[in-house]
Parts: sequence; structure tokens; C-alpha cells
Amino acid sequence: MVTDVDRAHLRRCVQLARAALDGGNSPFGSVLVGSQGTVLFEDHNRDAEGDRTRHPEFSIARWAVEHLGPKQRSAATVYTSGEHCPMCAAAHAWAGLGRIVYATSSDQLRGWRGELGAAPAPVAPLPIAQVAPGIRAEGPVEEFAEEVRDLQRRYHQD
Repeated sequence: MVTDVDRAHLRRCVQLARAALDGGNSPFGSVLVGSQGTVLFEDHNRDAEGDRTRHPEFSIARWAVEHLGPKQRSAATVYTSGEHCPMCAAAHAWAGLGRIVYATSSDQLRGWRGELGAAPAPVAPLPIAQVAPGIRAEGPVEEFAEEVRDLQRRYHQD
């Protein structure tokens, strides 16, 4: 069940997605929160230079492995503006991170890309549960849909 605390972290993810877009990157943002509610790490897409693997969820997985023990990682929550792509879901699982809460789903993103006439993503938009079935994932959270859709529209049409 998504709580008000979860929504506050998702709002931050959307802010990070906006910052990514303002910097010329694709609009995605993510936050890692420890079991005590402390923000441990946050990032946004950094793909403007051409490296399309520079997703915030992947950065979170790398940071967590370097800075947290296995128990801390499994007790942490990753919040993100968009459901993890397969690459990031796999990194999340391999790093042993805990729960994921996402504002918008891969299905929503795929639909928006189609509406906007954008090319399909080069990787199949698989749900997290298909890539990493042991991870508890919650989303989408409908109140963020229009704002994230607008960020995607700006990215694909501007």
C-alpha cells in the first residue's frame, strides 16, 4: 500500500525527472531511502552524452553495493518516477535491494511514446515482476501520471 510518505518521495523523483529534462537528459528520477526513512542517495538520468545506460536506478544499485551491507540494502526502498526498465530491475535484484515504488508504469510509458509518435524503446518494457519476481514493487500512483506524461511529451516533442 502506497502511503503519504511514499508519495512525498515520489514527488521528489518527479522533481529529479524534471531536472534531468532541464539538463537535456531523458526525464527519470529516483531516490534510495533507508529503513529509517533517511534519503541515502538520489539521481536522475544522465544520458544526454550518449550513454543510454546512465539510469538513476542503475546508479542507485551501484551506490548501494559500495556503501551498504546486504541487510541495509534489503531493507531500503527505491522510489522512481518510472517503473524500472529490465536493465535496472536486474541490477536492483542483483544488488539485493528491497521494495520499489514507482509513480508511472512501463505500460503507461509505452502508451505515451506511441501517442507522441516516438520510436519504441530498444528494450522490451517488461514489468519488474517479470525480470525480478522476488521484488515487492508497487505502482503506478495515478496522481503523478499527467505530470510525468507532460515531461515525456516535452522530451519527445521539443
